[in-house]
Amino acid sequence: MITVGLAGWGDHDSLYLPGTAAKDKLKAYSEHFSIVEMDSSFYAVQPPERMARYAQDTSEGFGFVVKAYQGMTGHLRGKPYYENDDEMYLAFCESLEPVMQAGKLTAALFQYPPWFDCTKDNVRLLRETKKRMEGFPCALEFRHQSWFEPEFRERTLAFMRDEGWIHSVCDEPQAGAGSIPIVLEASGTEFTLIRMHGRNIGGWNQSGAPNWREVRYLYNYDEHELSEWKQRVDRLAEQSDRIGVIFNNNSGGHAAGNAKQFMRMLGLHVTENPQQLDLFDL
Repeated sequence: MITVGLAGWGDHDSLYLPGTAAKDKLKAYSEHFSIVEMDSSFYAVQPPERMARYAQDTSEGFGFVVKAYQGMTGHLRGKPYYENDDEMYLAFCESLEPVMQAGKLTAALFQYPPWFDCTKDNVRLLRETKKRMEGFPCALEFRHQSWFEPEFRERTLAFMRDEGWIHSVCDEPQAGAGSIPIVLEASGTEFTLIRMHGRNIGGWNQSGAPNWREVRYLYNYDEHELSEWKQRVDRLAEQSDRIGVIFNNNSGGHAAGNAKQFMRMLGLHVTENPQQLDLFDL
């Protein structure tokens, strides 16, 4: 089974009629897609009651990919909110529990930063993290290419399989050490995650620029690129029972359109975007 969705549900204006309240957008989103990546959890661990409401607002079979809190992946720059790691992981697991109980937790996504390279200390950290997350499906995404350099590629994949990490396969700009290649290997037979970040090489390594969030994921996939990915998804589907594809290229608002274009290529049902009513069409 292949499901396609987007990173976040609040910023995809083409999916909603004008005036749609923020609280109603997830429900409306779920009429278009059956999987979503929750990125608000990266900035703050979400209260369990809010997560329970998200689960209630979506139909049966809907899946959440919940991005791990930034303090858990080494992104935090500033005063820690939690007194220690035990408290932080406990809060995150309690946050996931309502979605898990509803059968809608596809994965908790641990995306590590570009400076998280392939070292013994970092391998040890990943083992500790996986133990802390016992009982929850967890996806692992790297941003430092050392993990997939020739001498480490197979060992990295074997490590993910042994530890039970879901492989997050990425399409992203090939822009030096802070990016990874496309690695079409599943780490398990149950589920594989694919994240489509676009291919904006010029904006990829501009995290210090004031507008980097506006340009990093500024990309519109063309038909040829999506056709290539259809073949890749077919290959991964031979290795995993379920494939989830998340389009994260929304700096210019292209993610929803690309996702629906890709769904059509895959032969999946597509719900058309709502038609905007003309002022005089009464």
